[in-house]
Amino acid sequence: MYWQAGRFQIDLNAPKVMGIVNVTPDSFSDGGSHDNVRDALAHCEALVKEGADILDIGGESTRPGSPAVPLEEELARVIPVVRAARDLGVPLSIDTYKPEVMRAALGEGADIINDIWALRQSGAREAVAAHPDCGICIMHMHRDPQTMQQQTMDGDVVDEVWRFLAQELAVLRGMDIARERIVLDAGIGFGKTVEQNFALLSAQNDLVQRSGGYAWLAGWSRKSSLGAVTGLPVDQRLGASVAAALLSVQQGAAVVRVHDVRDTVAALKVFAAMEQQQEQRRPARR
Repeated sequence: MYWQAGRFQIDLNAPKVMGIVNVTPDSFSDGGSHDNVRDALAHCEALVKEGADILDIGGESTRPGSPAVPLEEELARVIPVVRAARDLGVPLSIDTYKPEVMRAALGEGADIINDIWALRQSGAREAVAAHPDCGICIMHMHRDPQTMQQQTMDGDVVDEVWRFLAQELAVLRGMDIARERIVLDAGIGFGKTVEQNFALLSAQNDLVQRSGGYAWLAGWSRKSSLGAVTGLPVDQRLGASVAAALLSVQQGAAVVRVHDVRDTVAALKVFAAMEQQQEQRRPARR
């Protein structure tokens, strides 16, 4: 299995780590740390050195209650970083829901559009459809970032997430967007309760099966649900974040989106070494 992502075909037979690059002053865990081109590029370079397979660059915080960022401001934050990072040798993902940002970033060499709105904003589907081979990640979100935690989801979260994503998949496939360009994301923390988020983790493999083998991305890094079950503040959730990433992969996720690349890569290497031994110990088929 591979993910067609602009300049790259990403081999998903082994899990991939997407490193988060927030070019924002107000993201929930690292706002203001990389909110200029020099610091953002240095962070990109550091994440690649630590083993990031993909860089996910975002210019607008989507934490619960966060205000929308004006278009020109988001462009000013994101596009210079894309230009600076496009020769680092890894795919560049742009975390945006604005079609104008999508088109500008793809025009500057970005490879993936990672959209929390699942391309439902006017013109977003057309923006990615016009590009011959950019990667796409579509996510389930209940309501919007300003209101999503004020009234969380009702009913069976797994069924509802799959129903929504199946509907959006049908639209994209109806536009002749190739299957290998698309990755799905259940949207951990986006309008769900703590219990619902962990229900989605436990059902990750079921969602992979329901989708007929589409690749899935999981984004648990430093999320409040981890704080809820551990009692730890956001700056002390490294262990919990790595554990959630590892469990997501064990449950079928192909890509994990993380802040702490080095530690996640190390944990996945340990997991891969165990799996290799398990495979060698399986009886040979006759």
